Amino acid sequence: MSPPVTQQTAPIAFIKLLRPEQWAKNTFLFVPAFFAGGLLEPAIFSRLAVSFICFSGMASAIYILNDYRDIESDRQHPTKCKRPLAAGEVSPSVALLAMVIMATGALLVAFWLNPYFFTVLLVYAGLNVAYSFGLKHVSILDILIVAFGFLLRTVAGGLVADVPISQWLVIMIFLLALFLALAKRRDDLLLGKSSGRLMRKSVKNYTLEYVNACLTMLAGIIIVSYLMYTISDEVVGRLGDHLYFTSIFVIAGMMRYLQISLVENNSGSPTKLLYTDRFVQLTLLAWLMSFFALIYLGTSF
Repeated sequence: MSPPVTQQTAPIAFIKLLRPEQWAKNTFLFVPAFFAGGLLEPAIFSRLAVSFICFSGMASAIYILNDYRDIESDRQHPTKCKRPLAAGEVSPSVALLAMVIMATGALLVAFWLNPYFFTVLLVYAGLNVAYSFGLKHVSILDILIVAFGFLLRTVAGGLVADVPISQWLVIMIFLLALFLALAKRRDDLLLGKSSGRLMRKSVKNYTLEYVNACLTMLAGIIIVSYLMYTISDEVVGRLGDHLYFTSIFVIAGMMRYLQISLVENNSGSPTKLLYTDRFVQLTLLAWLMSFFALIYLGTSF
């Protein structure tokens, strides 16, 4: 029997149910405006802030749906058993009510903000509901859906900010998201081996050798794609011909994430690593600062 919900644990547990730490994924909404040089414009930034709230609300609603459907399996997981629904800290009825309120509110605000943005958010919601109701058990398709979710965030940000999205940005966002999703599946495989049971149905069609090969392949493609982006005619004409120097941060970041995945076997949560790994934080900050100097300060190398 699940432990009772108490007044002492309910407020904190409810916040945990929303998984606010995962909202960092929604910063991809700001990416198109950042690269277009319009992020600091008050009107654009304010619209993006509202869109961030909409996506965060919808994402939390999807997380609640997933947790509700996976209560029993989460109770068998070494870390997911601490989630509020699995631990009995929040009742299913309260969770489902919160899910409906957050999803409805997110869609209403999104429609008010931009009808096209509303459409993208609706596609994101529909895709994730389908994922929750079975597609997450289909190998390869499961990680493609996760990666497509990041791409939808980026497209939504471009629509809200009314800025074009380059083909290079689409390619690199999708590849990076695919890489992170694969690294997470690797962690599921390791947990399955240590516990003697599958953490996800889809991982039965993955092996460590296969995932390691895919991670290495994607890391190489991402680095080559980034280098091609930095020396493309459009970028050189806009930002100068020395942007390729920033590839050192991309290479260092990819090497560190491969080290975390393949050596330390600790790639289960990309957002957790973003909050805790100092090397990843420093390389990301250095990369962002170099681009900020180029785009917003007119600095050249």
